[in-house]
Amino acid sequence: MNLSRPTNLGCFTASSSASLFPGLDVGTKTKTGALRFEETKERIKKLFKNVELSISAYDTAWVAMVPSPNSLNKPLFPECINWVLDHQNPDGSWGILHDHQLVMKATLLSTLACVLTLKRWDIGDDHMSKALSFIKSNIASATDENQRSPVGFDIIFPGMIEYAKDLNLNLPLASMNVDALVQKKELELRSCCSNSEGGKAYLAYVSEGIGKLQDWEMVMRYQRKNGSLFSSPSTTAVAFMHRNDDGCFNYLRSVLQKFHSSVPAIYPLDIYARLHMVDSLQKLGIDGHFKDEIRSVLDETYSCWMQGEENIFLDASTCAMAFRMLRVEGYDVSSDQLTQFSEGLFSNCLGGHLKDFSASLELFKASQIIIYPDEFILENINSWTSRFLNHGLSSGSVHSDRTERLVKQEAVNAFEFPYNSTLERLSNKRALESYSGDIVRISKTAYACLNFGHQDFLELAVEDFNTLQGIHRKELKELEKWVIENKLDKLKFARQKLAYCYFSAAATLTSPELCDARLSWAKNGVLTTVVDDFFDVGGSEEELVNLIQLVEKWDASGETGYCSKEVEIIFLALHSTICEIGKKALPWQGRSVMRNVIDIWLALLESMRKEAEWLKNKVVPSLDEYMENGYVSFALGPIVLPTLYFVGPKLPEEIVGNCEYKKLFKLMSTSGRLLNDTRTFDRESSEGKLNALSLYMISAGGKLTKEEATEAMKGDVDRTRRELLRLVLQENSTIPRACKDLFWKMSCVVHLFYRKDDGFTSHELMNSAKALFEQPMVLDELLNK
Repeated sequence: MNLSRPTNLGCFTASSSASLFPGLDVGTKTKTGALRFEETKERIKKLFKNVELSISAYDTAWVAMVPSPNSLNKPLFPECINWVLDHQNPDGSWGILHDHQLVMKATLLSTLACVLTLKRWDIGDDHMSKALSFIKSNIASATDENQRSPVGFDIIFPGMIEYAKDLNLNLPLASMNVDALVQKKELELRSCCSNSEGGKAYLAYVSEGIGKLQDWEMVMRYQRKNGSLFSSPSTTAVAFMHRNDDGCFNYLRSVLQKFHSSVPAIYPLDIYARLHMVDSLQKLGIDGHFKDEIRSVLDETYSCWMQGEENIFLDASTCAMAFRMLRVEGYDVSSDQLTQFSEGLFSNCLGGHLKDFSASLELFKASQIIIYPDEFILENINSWTSRFLNHGLSSGSVHSDRTERLVKQEAVNAFEFPYNSTLERLSNKRALESYSGDIVRISKTAYACLNFGHQDFLELAVEDFNTLQGIHRKELKELEKWVIENKLDKLKFARQKLAYCYFSAAATLTSPELCDARLSWAKNGVLTTVVDDFFDVGGSEEELVNLIQLVEKWDASGETGYCSKEVEIIFLALHSTICEIGKKALPWQGRSVMRNVIDIWLALLESMRKEAEWLKNKVVPSLDEYMENGYVSFALGPIVLPTLYFVGPKLPEEIVGNCEYKKLFKLMSTSGRLLNDTRTFDRESSEGKLNALSLYMISAGGKLTKEEATEAMKGDVDRTRRELLRLVLQENSTIPRACKDLFWKMSCVVHLFYRKDDGFTSHELMNSAKALFEQPMVLDELLNK
């Protein structure tokens, strides 16, 4: 058979991005640092414009097998046959040569599909000879349980062997190998309940392995608006052979018009690929360099969401990722769209039938973004995905190759650091340490997408991380000097928690230009710790009254008088720091904010004095009375509220005093107070102190045990946190999003600090802080791990 040859488009045959996508310019090692940084950014920006998919030899072979409706002896797409002839690998195989053992079964599928194509059209004897030799040498992999199997392999591969017999193609396979494969196919078909919706979807997806026995009417029920079956060229090609459907033909033709003489494994994949890319950049902490591009991706995704785009809602991973990313960025998306993935319904879709671990992980992460009290569907998804993922982790059901190990580690991190306890810089560090840049995935066959990851992502992230780490070290030294200059290290009663306070600032306020914000956060964090210890254990009643009077009069001259050296040190530290904040905030805000900062501190001091009086006079306040005072005495006000002046937007006096501002502060502080009191209950009870948990038990008339009261308060924390997140994410707010984010960031700090103990006693957090400040990222080590 004589076919004209088109230009060789290149079959991607290696794991690196450069070899999979040979037109990609990966730069040179001789560039200066700044120039290379900018060039790397530009290369990444170009990836936003196009989704780069590798060609699938497997799918191209099936499309090549489609006969012309006018003559069954002529191919409908001869250009695909030419592609097959031009892209055989040196070892006789077809497909991506990526970590050979990882994709061996996928390579066997691709190779056999190409052989069937050449036999079908009676061309390429030499190609077939080399390919059959490859299959013979590697057939043992087909029944190797330790190797990853493409979706439907146990049905499709034996089905293709049967098709080879129909074509009178003598495969060099021992009868025992063929029998074992046929037996696995029969077992797979028996185990697949065709009466379930998920089972039917699966059988439709692997139609090329079922052939003439397939129920094609059932298969066509899964046809999408673009004419495809599951966005799979191979499934669509087989359906067209049997049904001669115009929609299938139009889909195949449109894909070939885009890719010329070959097809990818999945098309279209644009929405998922771009969201995955944005997600990767956010995890690595370099999304700030691509704000416009990311906004464009999310705007387009939101438009598709509102239009009910199939490519979002028919895929669990894409739908979950779109929901999570859109909601977190403030887009109005309803969780009702996730109902199809609730327990009992998820198994009705293809991903559910396949027990897709990655899809379940995406659903789990999406289920954490609850902002309304009646989002029961998210609670349902959170419950079943938690059980499913934990079972997969404990049973070892997740494959042990590197890609799957990384997915497993991501699941572990998702449990250990849920969305409400995520500190950006720690999350970035974990992502850097586990980043693989692996762009190869396996569905029915192996395929690659450059947008899934790239060495450029890692290079930019390492440079960015190390640059910011240098800024962290400089700021920490400045803070250490500030502590000594203000003699705070001389206060023996006070906990020395500078590292913790700066850690919480550095881990959440990640932009390099937010130096003033980080220093304000950290200094006020240190001072609130000092004042808390002073009211708790260090100061007498006279000293506490003296300190409050000094702040009320704002008397730095000493005319009021200091009743102790400790009072003098504390007040002068407060005075100098608040004045410094006022001076620094002036160019940011265009007005003086010092009086406001003083009032924030006075409110804290007054709330602490009230608690001291309750303790001294053995007063038992009501739970409501305690909480109305306790959310202020939790001492987040002086840390968060002054920092708002340093994150960019101007905050007029009317905004600082409005209801939304106060509610954000109250919700953040209330959840923190409740978390603190559940963790410190035993210690404070032994000291004769009341807190929210003990008052909760008293208000219940002694009918609740400690465990029952703790569980009830946990519900209060959840409700308060969700309401806070709703206010932070809602559009049309009087308070700028950059400012609202600080309330959520502090909430995350508190949830992380109190997840195991009472916050300031965790060696694990201290180690994390040291690593964040002291351990630079080394690119070569990350690339070679």
